[in-house]
Amino acid sequence: MTPEEMRVKAEELFKKRMHCSQALVAVGLEKMGKQNPELIRAVGAYGGGIASSGRTCGILLGAIAAVSANYGKSRPEEQDDPKMWLLSFKLSKAFAQMCEPYGSTNCADIARVNWRDKGEVKTFYGQPDSRRTICTELTGKLAQYLGELLEEAGADKKD
Repeated sequence: MTPEEMRVKAEELFKKRMHCSQALVAVGLEKMGKQNPELIRAVGAYGGGIASSGRTCGILLGAIAAVSANYGKSRPEEQDDPKMWLLSFKLSKAFAQMCEPYGSTNCADIARVNWRDKGEVKTFYGQPDSRRTICTELTGKLAQYLGELLEEAGADKKD
């Protein structure tokens, strides 16, 4: 899967109502030749900016979770691979630049949805010109950048 294919697939998953965080984890895992449905499920509540609070965007959180799935430790006696920190930092920095036009990397600034208001959520999902288009674009852009980083780090599954 190329970085461009990751962009397209992440956007498709998001358009099908998968949370942005889940779309990033799904394509990141696929790029690395891994399967982990439990991890994809586990990051669902990152959508809407961590439990629909409007805080840090799930797009960034999902990308970092994908990196951590490959480079993080799972037991206390293990060591984190330093690539986890490097790639996560690069993702964070790149996403901050992508989000400059919106004011921050917070979902509240990007999507401008009160996830507790059913009317606003309905508009977000139902109106073709809603800010969902911005979220879709950012989902794709960070997925593509994640793919590029994974290739540079040698973590991608060779086709």
